Amino acid sequence: MSLLVVKALCKRFGGLQAVGNVSFTVAAGSIKALIGPNGAGKTTLFNLIFGALPPDSGQVWFDGKQTDGWKPHQVAAAGMARTFQHIRLFPKMTAWENIAVGRHVHSRSGFLASMLGLPWTRREQRAVREKALDIMRFLGVEDRADVEATSLAYGQQRIIELGRALACEPKLLLLDEPAAGLNMRETSEMAKLIARIRDTGVTVLLVEHDMTLVMNISDEVLVLSYGEKIADDKPLAIQKHPEVIKVYLGEDDA
Repeated sequence: MSLLVVKALCKRFGGLQAVGNVSFTVAAGSIKALIGPNGAGKTTLFNLIFGALPPDSGQVWFDGKQTDGWKPHQVAAAGMARTFQHIRLFPKMTAWENIAVGRHVHSRSGFLASMLGLPWTRREQRAVREKALDIMRFLGVEDRADVEATSLAYGQQRIIELGRALACEPKLLLLDEPAAGLNMRETSEMAKLIARIRDTGVTVLLVEHDMTLVMNISDEVLVLSYGEKIADDKPLAIQKHPEVIKVYLGEDDA
């Protein structure tokens, strides 16, 4: 069963075709990787799926609903969460507080109720903290809960951002270069975390340049070049695909 269905999605910026007639599906409970050279349209495609950009044409279907044209907060409320290529943590907030921000899509208490300190808002706030701490335990960083997030080591900041997305309780998690800036050990740990997240039932679509990570954890790999799909298959088949080899290695036709 497909949780995400993308149909003939197109986006142009002036005379530049960023995404051209791209179609693919993501099966529920799977990890799908989106790869391609710099400028291939990967992040633009993410933004179209998440509602940060409107498509020029085409459709996005998520969990049985057509979501192209929705705003990001509507997409998030429907069960989609994302991280970003460049870490976006809130300074002056602790690690657990940054993760707790992700609970806003499930929060009932507004600003006024929180300011008044109503009993049910206090109960909700305690529940939000406990949920954030549960996520930190799952990610193996519970000992950093009360540390200011932006003072953490870079790899731990990546994990906190991942935790914030998980706090939304997503059905589909979009990861934009989760291993960017990580060393080899941290990349290996990130791969294990992503696989563990998939094993809890969360579907994952990720953009990533680290091919070892991609090939080790992905069920399927979609390859873009100049905004167009050139391959969509199992990792082993992708490694042998002649067009993919040409794009990545720059091999000329004989």
